[in-house]
Amino acid sequence: MRRKWSSSKHRPQRIFVSQIRLALISTMALSILLATGCNYKQVLQNSDYDYGSRQANDPKMIGSRMYGSLTGNPDQHNNAYFEYSNMLSREVSSINGVFTGVVMVTDKNSYVAIIVDNTAVGTYGRGGADMKMQDNSGANDGIYNNLNGSPYYNNQKLSTPYNSYFTINDHNLISTELKQRVAAKVRYYMPDVEEVHISASMDFVNEMVDYAKEAWMNRPLSPWTEHFNTLVKYEFAGGTQMPVSLKELKARRTAPQQR
Repeated sequence: MRRKWSSSKHRPQRIFVSQIRLALISTMALSILLATGCNYKQVLQNSDYDYGSRQANDPKMIGSRMYGSLTGNPDQHNNAYFEYSNMLSREVSSINGVFTGVVMVTDKNSYVAIIVDNTAVGTYGRGGADMKMQDNSGANDGIYNNLNGSPYYNNQKLSTPYNSYFTINDHNLISTELKQRVAAKVRYYMPDVEEVHISASMDFVNEMVDYAKEAWMNRPLSPWTEHFNTLVKYEFAGGTQMPVSLKELKARRTAPQQR
């Protein structure tokens, strides 16, 4: 037999208790939601999907700096030889935020050219989208070159100013977290490498790809060592000598000699 409340004075008390319980449950649920959200945010910031948050104790930045000039040797870029590493190129390309990586190794250094994409945030050290060198606005209209309306694509270059994944003109403008992540990947497989230098410059990327093409076709890179050193000095050590492209160098060698 169900008991009825004989007096209305009991009802406000029961309603009040129910309200307290509801408030407690809501507070607990909100606390769990906020905690989950904070944990998710922290996990995201600590992952290689985020190179821009620069939070304290980010595992990507724990330890000493692994990239750039570390030895203080003025002759660091006078490499005795260089060769293309398919394995390291593949490993760097697997990093979130990197569309393609091309890696050359020398007797003491590793040089990495990267093109970045939208699979991670914060790949630009500062400036965000304003630092991008590409204009992809013509893609929606089926146009390659949005400046002159041309639909034709220069397929001799991996990176171009139009409808291309993204390059960064100055290697100092790449996120330090991304550079650390790339360098850590290289050093994992090459622990004895002295320095790891990373650039996303369009010209540097395309030049590194041209050297890689030589390796893909089983052609020796040794004839180009001096020119490669000129390239990396110009890119990473403030070299004043403008490097000549590999394509131009090869054209000069095959051109008929004038009498």
